[in-house]
Amino acid sequence: MDEDFDVPSGLDLNNGAPMDMDMPDDPPTLKVGEEKEIGKSGLKKKLVKEGEGWDTPENGDEVEVHYTGTLLDGTQFDSSRDRGTPFKFTLGQGQVIKGWDEGIRTMKKGENAIFTIPPELAYGKSGSPPTIPADATLQFDVELLSWSSVKDISKDGGIFKKILVEGEKWENPKDADEVFVKYEAQLEDGTVISKSEGVEFTVRDGLFCPAISKAVKTMKKGEKVLLTVKPQYAFGERGKPAFGNEGAVPPNANLQIELELVSWKTVSEITNDKKVLKKILKEGEGYERPNDGALVQVKLIGKLQDGTIFLKKGHDGDTFEFKADEEQVIEGLDRAVKTMKKGEVALLTIEPEYAFGPSESQQELAKVPANSTVYYEIELVSFVKEKESWDMNTEEKIEAAGKKKEEGNALFKAGKYERASKRYEKAVKFIEYDTSFSEEEKKQAKVLKITCNLNNAACKLKLKDYKQAEKLCTKVLELDGSNVKALYRRAQAYIQLVDLDLAELDIKKALEIDPDNRDVKLEYKALKEKVKEYNQKDKMFYSNIFAKMK
Repeated sequence: MDEDFDVPSGLDLNNGAPMDMDMPDDPPTLKVGEEKEIGKSGLKKKLVKEGEGWDTPENGDEVEVHYTGTLLDGTQFDSSRDRGTPFKFTLGQGQVIKGWDEGIRTMKKGENAIFTIPPELAYGKSGSPPTIPADATLQFDVELLSWSSVKDISKDGGIFKKILVEGEKWENPKDADEVFVKYEAQLEDGTVISKSEGVEFTVRDGLFCPAISKAVKTMKKGEKVLLTVKPQYAFGERGKPAFGNEGAVPPNANLQIELELVSWKTVSEITNDKKVLKKILKEGEGYERPNDGALVQVKLIGKLQDGTIFLKKGHDGDTFEFKADEEQVIEGLDRAVKTMKKGEVALLTIEPEYAFGPSESQQELAKVPANSTVYYEIELVSFVKEKESWDMNTEEKIEAAGKKKEEGNALFKAGKYERASKRYEKAVKFIEYDTSFSEEEKKQAKVLKITCNLNNAACKLKLKDYKQAEKLCTKVLELDGSNVKALYRRAQAYIQLVDLDLAELDIKKALEIDPDNRDVKLEYKALKEKVKEYNQKDKMFYSNIFAKMK
């Protein structure tokens, strides 16, 4: 413990065996001058001066304190104050007596408290001759000056992170993000083996050694840390030979890495298949984003992989304007713009499936070859959102629902079932809650709900989403129990879900209502064939089982 008063650790008190830490629950709330017991081992704390804020140090943090230690009769045996040098140690690591580890973790920055520590949490039966007798109860007047947060970020003791400079806000980089860092890596003897005053990399790709990418995912913008890295997160049993400007790392070497997260560019996956990516170059304003049908104004530059510009709009005068989700631009661009904020600048990477597909496409400034991945630098200058249902009166809601239904019908006829489905869903949302509608408006809304849910069920059948098709038809039948189309389409869904008994019930009910319906009759015939097929399969299955039993 350098030349400071040696506050013996749990190891010293138990002949080399670590002592169990009976950590207290939440620290008691104290007023100045009040004393309370902490935990259940007889440790007492009296508050002398309140600290700042709410935070308290945690196990693993490096704390700095001033203290004065006395016996109960007032005899002083040590004081960092007299030496004029604060005492530093790592909390919860058994470097000091248990009473300190338990007590100091209840303190706030700047707090001053007196701890009365029973012998079981101090020096026990051995004492600390010649100044502290056996079985002595001690008092420590402690002021918590500061602490540095030290975290085991790998959860296995492989990477410890000590924060040197706190970062801004609360966000941390993710695997796909591009981060810009400064770092210096040293061996334990202080030899610098690698250093950079600024380097950019993708988090998932890593930099220098595995510890750096793991650490940056826990950091905030502007944060500066010191990493203590074990070999498994550095260069392992083999080490690393010298290369270029980087020095050699011996086998099984621990590293010290000073790392600063200067900034990063957020990269988000716009589509689940990761074929449309957005890298934010400049953050936008506020929280609002365009919705389906929003009128957006953008500046846009489209490039091929070799840098060829095939499109440039909004940079030489008026901004380029289009409606979101109206197929006025390629699908990848359409989807990405709805994730942006006003003023945001982003770089989009769009693979062929969401760009121009397998066909060559002549654009404004150049041809886009077939199966090209394209890149857009886009700035969302402004947008006007399509009016939401809560901003409409009842008449406007019914009108908007009717319009979305017609758009859905046009898309269905064009074979664009997924987009049609979204239109029908939007139509129903406009009129979902009709308590404020007049009786006439309620009738209109009911007709629209039935039509849109039926048409949406047809979309879901085309998309092979049979469960959703069944649910939509059930909604229609809750409004109109004799709707033959709903019974027919639900039966189709049940057949695909192999709920053949339920399918038969719906078909029979539909034929009771409309005995001459040709489509229903054909579906009944298909159902009977399906039942026959399954019965045959069952027969073969059981005959094979019985044959094996003989």
